[in-house]
Amino acid sequence: MSEQPSLFTTRPRADIEIEKELWEVAVRLRGTVAPADYKHYVLPLLFLRYLSLRYEHRRDELERLVHDPDSDYFTDDPEIAEDILSDPDEYRSKGVFILPEEARWSYLVEHAQDDDIKLKLDRAMELLEQAYPEQLRGVLPKIYAGSNLDRENVADLINLFSRKVFDAEAGRESDVLGRVYEYFITNFASTEGNRGGEFFTPASIVKLLVAMLEPEEGVVFDPACGSGGMFVQSARFTEKSRSLSFYGQERIDTTLRLGKMNLLMHGLSGEILLGNSLLGDRHAGLKADYVIANPPFNVRSWGADKISGNDPRLQVGSRKVLPTDANANYFWMLHFLYHLKEGGTAGYVMANGSMTTGTNEEKAVREALVCEGYVDCIVQLPDKLFFGTGIPACLWFLSKNRQGTNGYRARTREILFIDAREKGEMVSRRQRVLTDAEIGEIAALYHHFRNAGDNPEDVPGFCKVAPVEEVKRHGYKLTPGIYVGTQADDEDDTPFEEKMPALIEALRGQFEAADRLQAKILANLEGLLP
Repeated sequence: MSEQPSLFTTRPRADIEIEKELWEVAVRLRGTVAPADYKHYVLPLLFLRYLSLRYEHRRDELERLVHDPDSDYFTDDPEIAEDILSDPDEYRSKGVFILPEEARWSYLVEHAQDDDIKLKLDRAMELLEQAYPEQLRGVLPKIYAGSNLDRENVADLINLFSRKVFDAEAGRESDVLGRVYEYFITNFASTEGNRGGEFFTPASIVKLLVAMLEPEEGVVFDPACGSGGMFVQSARFTEKSRSLSFYGQERIDTTLRLGKMNLLMHGLSGEILLGNSLLGDRHAGLKADYVIANPPFNVRSWGADKISGNDPRLQVGSRKVLPTDANANYFWMLHFLYHLKEGGTAGYVMANGSMTTGTNEEKAVREALVCEGYVDCIVQLPDKLFFGTGIPACLWFLSKNRQGTNGYRARTREILFIDAREKGEMVSRRQRVLTDAEIGEIAALYHHFRNAGDNPEDVPGFCKVAPVEEVKRHGYKLTPGIYVGTQADDEDDTPFEEKMPALIEALRGQFEAADRLQAKILANLEGLLP
């Protein structure tokens, strides 16, 4: 496998080589577990190592303090000292879990060669969940004893994560182990191809979304949160990460675990709930300052018939729209818009076909979003950004501050279009990433459009601020190339993989209409008989 790029920032090459070595060793130890399932065994072990390291560092610190005459904790009474060392408040105040003896990493290392080490791992997970049900329920899998993973491979994984590289100094556990966790999850997604996209959005796309949205304080919501990368990068955007609160929903329980572990390993807390966001919204009353998401594309037969006609998500400003079972893309958009508070902005990844689809219900929603003044910016992305597929995608930005609220300028009758299809650099034969410079360039355009007293200068072939009236003349098509000058209005830029389901659905409708017409003609002809 090719070397992955730095995740979010440029790091010394030595750091990358360490991560690469760890990854290669972990993969060699896979044994009899299916590649797609291996992450569910490796990443919880890494998480357990993180919790144990945090506990060890805090306990060591308290031991130094109780023996330091200059410390407020100083005592020469062994019983008082032990009370301090075991006081839950002394750990909770630092965001540290007290680990039961059988859940500590030192205990697992000591027993790594035991025949029942897989049972001991399950026991460690169970003890932690019992001790901290509110934070860890549903996070730690008890799957080792029942797995096909070889006992020797389990022992080797424990030894792998016991290497000196993991002995981060106190306060830097998230920097070291959180970084390795991200590196691992990136590589798992890459090796799984299309399946990897179910739980992970490539880092450069996440970074671009966050750079454009600039989340500094308030509520961040991702109703298709996968492994939680949107939350981690949002927190990285500002040093005041405590000014952000995170809420999410994920429909796959094993992916939900990855997301919760990811947040905890980066020192973040959030409310991520299990369920189908479209049909079972677990955050129905939530209004967010920022919605940031990469929902599954082009999902057909998703359950539109289960959406009530009174569902508030169907109201787009003054217009009432309808869902369609042919594709969930536009109902995801309605879901995002509904969860935005006044003054908020949603930025999300979407299939290219969403910019031009001509099916009645979808076009009606797109027209409503434009005419009611919510569409703020469209960015068309280059291909090969996603793992396992060359299908290109785009970014949509919907905003409820286009009237000039929340410190932004008024821009209700215009939309920023950016054609970034020529951006990015190839890091392997099949994988492209956006560079930091390109991310900065695109984000700066959007910030100028929202914040400055005037529009950014049009750049032929790259960007243009188009009036809504022009968009209306083009049938509410939102493909940037139409406006920046790289694509004719009637050019069909929809990829085959996106276009075919819509064509099949349209053909099915035409067949049904033909059957009805045929029956009607036959009935009329029979009516002519004496």
